[in-house]
Order: sequence, then structure tokens, then C-alpha cells
Amino acid sequence: MRNLKLTLAYDGTGFCGWQVQPDTPSIQGTLASAIGRITGEKVLPQGSGRTDAGVHALAQIASFQTNSVIPCANFVIALNNILPASIRVLDVRAMPPDFHARKSARAKTYRYRIFREAICLPFLARYVWHYPYPLNEDAMTEAGPRIEGEHDFTSFAAVDPENLIDHEGQQGTPRERSNVRIVFSSAWRRDGSELIYEIRGNGFLHHMVRNLAGTFLLVGKGTLKAEDMTRILAAKDRSAAGATAPASGLYLVSVEY
Repeated sequence: MRNLKLTLAYDGTGFCGWQVQPDTPSIQGTLASAIGRITGEKVLPQGSGRTDAGVHALAQIASFQTNSVIPCANFVIALNNILPASIRVLDVRAMPPDFHARKSARAKTYRYRIFREAICLPFLARYVWHYPYPLNEDAMTEAGPRIEGEHDFTSFAAVDPENLIDHEGQQGTPRERSNVRIVFSSAWRRDGSELIYEIRGNGFLHHMVRNLAGTFLLVGKGTLKAEDMTRILAAKDRSAAGATAPASGLYLVSVEY
């Protein structure tokens, strides 16, 4: 058996997210189908983490085991010939038997894009959050680093009805799981017409980055102050934070091993 690592880019607009769901197109399910057509095997590739419906990826990582002897370079060509244009395989390489896309990951970087101009062209609308209203961007820049470090991010985690599996695919009850994560960097910056948030951490909870972005926006609006981010973290209460930002502006940028 070979253990293969795939690097993927995708436009998440037309999918229910990474994870397979009944009667709904998913990235994982579409990729599994394409692999099956090439190898004749029934496999379910494992991703580095879940991306939600409408969330994009510049370099998602997936892994799966196969008996196929097809060279890695040919796998790239074959998969891209089958997959829809919204999913591209950028690289395939053989890894040691113990490599796992999720379990072996050490850090991830996400990016959130807010388009600040009055008019957002339709060709861009599905890839950003269009927010043309006044914001104190300096205050948001000041607030960004205040969540860096090791914290319990319950205030920024989705309140899932089942609450049995978190964003990283970890199973167990809330009592068994920890919402503690380490954020290595958290920063806002301007890039032309866009206000961009980039966060790097050892793992992320369901909706964590989108909830952070929505809360930072309240700082920009003046509803909250930069120092309130510390208070919200300490509260460990989802109702203390802001609304969830739209999925369209979020990208998984990279996964480190």
C-alpha cells in the first residue's frame, strides 16, 4: 500500500463543505469518486480539517492509501481530467505509512478577505465579504494580536446541535474535548481595496475564524474596543462574541507538517 498526500485548491461555493454529506456535493466526496474511477478502489481521502460550505482553499491537504502503482505525476493529470474545474490537484507525493493529513498537521493558516469599495463586481462577490461601510481599520489592526497565545476559544466556537465532532474532525463529547488552541499570529492588513485578516495556529474550532472576523468587525464599527477581545476570550461564552462572518471571504491558505 502506498500512502499518498494530495495538495488541493478549490472554490467552495458550489459545495456543502469538505466532509461527505448525503445527497449534497462535497469536496471529499467528489475527490473520492475521482480517485475511485482511476484506481478502481473505494477510498475516502482524509483532509487536514473541515472547511464549511462556501469556504475556499488555496492548499488543502488530503491523504489516502492505495494499491495503485500509477506515478504521482500521472495522478495529478488524471485527477484534474476528471475533477470539476472548481477543484484542482496541485501536487501528489508518496509519504511514509504513518503520515495522516489531519493527525500529522502542526499548524494551519487561514485568510479572510473583506472588500471595502462601494461596488463589488459579480466576478469577485463569491470570493470576499463585501463590506463598504465605515470601519476604524486601525482599531481592528490593534485588536488582531490580542488573541495570540494559548487560550480557550469557546467564545469563538460554533454552538453545534450535536457537538460531537469539532472542526478538526476530533470525536467525543464536549467534556472530553478541549477548546484550547494556540494562535501563533493574528493580524489585519490593507491590500488595495481589501482588508485582510490572516491567522496562523495549531488548530481551529468550527467557525472559529469566521466568528473572530465577525467580532473584529464590531471593533471596527466601534461597538467593541480592542481590549474587549481579551474579555470575550475569558468569558468562554459564544454569546459574548460577534456574528459569524460570511463563508465566501474565508480561505485555507496552508497546512504545515
